[in-house]
Amino acid sequence: MSLRSFTVYDIFQRNARIYPGKTALVAADGERITFKTLLEGVDRLAAGLASKGFVKDDRIAVLALNHHGFFHLFGAAAALGLIVVPVNWRLSTEEIRYILSDADPKMLVTDADQFERAKELAGSDISLVRFDRAEGYVPQLSDLMDPEFFPPAPITGDDPFCIIYTAAVEGKPRGATLSHNNIAVGNTQIAATFRMGSEDAYLNMLPLFHITGLNLALSIFHVGGKNVVVEKFDEKPTLRLTQTERITFLGSFPPILSRLVSEIYDVSSLRHVLGLDGPDNIKPFEEKTNARFWILYGQTETTGLATLSPAMEKPGTAGKQCLLARIKIADETDNEVGVDETGEILVRGPLVFNGYWRQDELNARTFRNGWHHTGDMGRIDEEGYLVFAGRKPEKELIKPGGENVYPAEVEGVILQHPSVAEVSVIGVPDPKFGEGIKAVCVLKPGESLTADDLKSFVADRIARYKKPGYVEFVDELPKTAAGLIDREKVKAVHGGAGIG
Repeated sequence: MSLRSFTVYDIFQRNARIYPGKTALVAADGERITFKTLLEGVDRLAAGLASKGFVKDDRIAVLALNHHGFFHLFGAAAALGLIVVPVNWRLSTEEIRYILSDADPKMLVTDADQFERAKELAGSDISLVRFDRAEGYVPQLSDLMDPEFFPPAPITGDDPFCIIYTAAVEGKPRGATLSHNNIAVGNTQIAATFRMGSEDAYLNMLPLFHITGLNLALSIFHVGGKNVVVEKFDEKPTLRLTQTERITFLGSFPPILSRLVSEIYDVSSLRHVLGLDGPDNIKPFEEKTNARFWILYGQTETTGLATLSPAMEKPGTAGKQCLLARIKIADETDNEVGVDETGEILVRGPLVFNGYWRQDELNARTFRNGWHHTGDMGRIDEEGYLVFAGRKPEKELIKPGGENVYPAEVEGVILQHPSVAEVSVIGVPDPKFGEGIKAVCVLKPGESLTADDLKSFVADRIARYKKPGYVEFVDELPKTAAGLIDREKVKAVHGGAGIG
């Protein structure tokens, strides 16, 4: 350890010393784990991994629903300088196969829900471990624990802690590498903004492969608060646990918020909810609870947050820049534009990630001139609020239910269909998920195709949340002077939800 380093493992040690008998985790089966017991398990797991030859910078991938074992793995990996790769289980098997080939982990940790797929993906090259007990011999995470002492790794705050794979911009996902410093600074910023303390409790219903879920879980953990773990969002258990565990913080993406108001359950303990949603859902939620809903702008690459404000403070904006983020709106030459002028959102500060895994050329472009180039467009008004204005054309993004989907990736799959000649994929309003995916297609002469058949074709090849919810067949698509599909005109003409 260097003189001025502070790692994720230090958080586990701190809390075991300060809050030894306090509940750190409530598992999905109701088991309660104290900070002291958690550290003991973390140390034993670190010793076991070290005895099996794991060394600094080795990767461990996780393909599983939320599980309290994530925290044991976070702590043990941090102690040894290993890198955790949480994988989005909603992706297709082939998409996950690419991530594993790129990250090259030595171990894949899974659960009952994802076991069969993980077994296929691990093959003979990656050791397979489960969070939970399985029939037949597949090691459980606790089987790896060893009571022996483990040698501390020489870790600094700049060393990588995790790799989170982002949506595919150019056909393949990219691994955003976050450091121990990124996590510690992100935790500190969230804790300061929300005045978090050891009395707070967070319900882990957002997936821990997602930066928002990871952010909130580790922020509450950092201050000695309680993490209540559920596998994934389910309306009734969420309401029941909010009441019984006195949950104070939630993360939310459409359509979660609209389902969290109940006359049966007492959710008065809630103080803050952070995420994405519209005023039509936010306003009645705040009126019926004691909670305040916060809107944000950020990326995995900025450790989740760059701007943040109460949503109803100025509806239609994405908040003001956070305590530890510097934001600039720039033109194509990286010069700052004026107030209320639109340009690319650039971010600088300790929240900016280390870079994309094994992507030196891309990192040089992304970090040019000392700023992280987000690929997002926006403007800052005279009061300092960020107004999001979409993606740069080459990085256009659709966000159904909080997930990131790049139209170019979906278009590439649709064009594999033998009946499709041209396609433009755009985002449209969606009553359930906030934004939906629409494919506007031109068929080849003499061909016929139904919307349902096209949706199934896409869902068989990439993650199901990336398939179009809406399909429209047209005779032609508008073109630019250069003969390219004019996406803006497609949006203007076909931007309604249209055919389901």
